[in-house]
Amino acid sequence: MLTTPYGTTVLERLRGERAALGTMYFGTTVDEKTSFALLDRWVERGGRVVDTANCYAFWVPGGTGEESELLIGRWLAERGAREDVLIATKVGCLPDPPDGPFPESAEGLHPDVINRQLGLSLERLGCSSVDLYLTHIDDPEVPLADTLAALSGTVRAGRVGVIGASNTDAERMREAEALAAGDDSLAAPRVAQMRHSYLWPDPGHNIAPQRPLDGDLVAWAAEHDAVLQGYSPLLQGALTRPDRPLSPEYRDGTNERRLGRLRELAGRMGVTANQLALAWMVGGERPVMPVLGVSRLEQLDEAMDALDLELPEEIRADLDALAPLGRLA
Repeated sequence: MLTTPYGTTVLERLRGERAALGTMYFGTTVDEKTSFALLDRWVERGGRVVDTANCYAFWVPGGTGEESELLIGRWLAERGAREDVLIATKVGCLPDPPDGPFPESAEGLHPDVINRQLGLSLERLGCSSVDLYLTHIDDPEVPLADTLAALSGTVRAGRVGVIGASNTDAERMREAEALAAGDDSLAAPRVAQMRHSYLWPDPGHNIAPQRPLDGDLVAWAAEHDAVLQGYSPLLQGALTRPDRPLSPEYRDGTNERRLGRLRELAGRMGVTANQLALAWMVGGERPVMPVLGVSRLEQLDEAMDALDLELPEEIRADLDALAPLGRLA
């Protein structure tokens, strides 16, 4: 199994981080001045992981998918901040052709796509390497061995520190582990990034290509001391804002009870429901690193304050009792 000093160092740093800054809308709906201010505050407050993708945000009117990486590249250059942060980006979701139906038109994970798109991401970011490179979605049309070989080549070349996968399942991660265990030239994935919040999407709703975190992935992470990341942890403000209704996949009686209890316990502690949900994620027996999508400084400060919350055992037990994965152990 391929290991490199660069990759090992990056993984150790990732394991020590509690949250990532999501930059999906930086450069599109979040303007450059605000985006720079958020990145500055993130670093000032000790944040280090900056999460982007080669497709953010192609669905915004006028968007191409290059905007987030380009903005981060400008910020890195202006601030001289490359050594201060861990950069994560992704490949696989950019529509090809650009006007094709999504997700059917997603570029996928052919080795040629991986190598070409990594080069373009590095160019936009103004970097010679990224710390974490994630497959954005699964691609069953390409043999996993071919995808893993291409990703491993980026690690050997020093262009990527650690590889991982978003929107996948434990079976695919274990398949990749087996391939890497049998071939010293291959790197094993060590990060899984999935949708995750205190509320749980109804499996009867199709949210593809997104996938929620599940117990099997938690078990895989425990076996390999891998990093779990959770995107959309605050459900676009619906945990706290009455003007932001839950999206359809969360509208059921069980989630209403979870949300009511979350808000009740947050009130008892004198924190927001957002903060309690984040504290629950990062402080469990198997922590999940939230990928924080924010558009205002006060939202970022609220989230960062949550990372230092120590939950009383009775509060955590109460929350765990209603959570699908309990303690995520």
